[in-house]
Amino acid sequence: MKSRPIYPGLTWAPAAARHLMVAEGEGAGALVDLFAEAPEGAAGRSEILYTAGASAGSDPTSRLSALGARVVHGFPTVETLLFRLTSDLSRADMGLRLYVAGSESFLGRVVALAQTHGIDPLSVIGELRGSLARRVQCVHCKGMTEGVTTSIVTCAHCGLSLFVRDHFSRRLGAFQGVCVDAEVPGEVPAPEVLYP
Repeated sequence: MKSRPIYPGLTWAPAAARHLMVAEGEGAGALVDLFAEAPEGAAGRSEILYTAGASAGSDPTSRLSALGARVVHGFPTVETLLFRLTSDLSRADMGLRLYVAGSESFLGRVVALAQTHGIDPLSVIGELRGSLARRVQCVHCKGMTEGVTTSIVTCAHCGLSLFVRDHFSRRLGAFQGVCVDAEVPGEVPAPEVLYP
């Protein structure tokens, strides 16, 4: 699918003046792996923003603090992390490199937010770790439904049965959902699990 982003994995951009790293859930492991190969002086120019997000398990904030980054901030939710990221990006200077690791939904949201601050989505260094569950925008009410793992989902906002298309909007950081029973109301096929 041409519109779906590909995240090749985290690698250092050694010439960057500042490394801003954003991770959610299992994405913390990607940062640990990245710092194992840190060029000299890179850790001191790094800042980490982390949230466990929806993932259950131990909080790796202390493990991330031990990596040697200049600053490590832990956040209770994805929304609070994105609020802080908005502030950081609004004050960013040339030479900043943005790194993101976590679930597909999280990656999409961070890249979309970065784009609103003038960062080209293709310049964000990303690694998919964790869930492939999708963030879906209802094209009818414009509401977002998180954590979608099936081909058909009920919109969390307007209640329509949506077919989840394989079209990814980089601007929204979401896949598109269209009414599945528009022609024959009530005729909704059984959803298929796409991402267990």
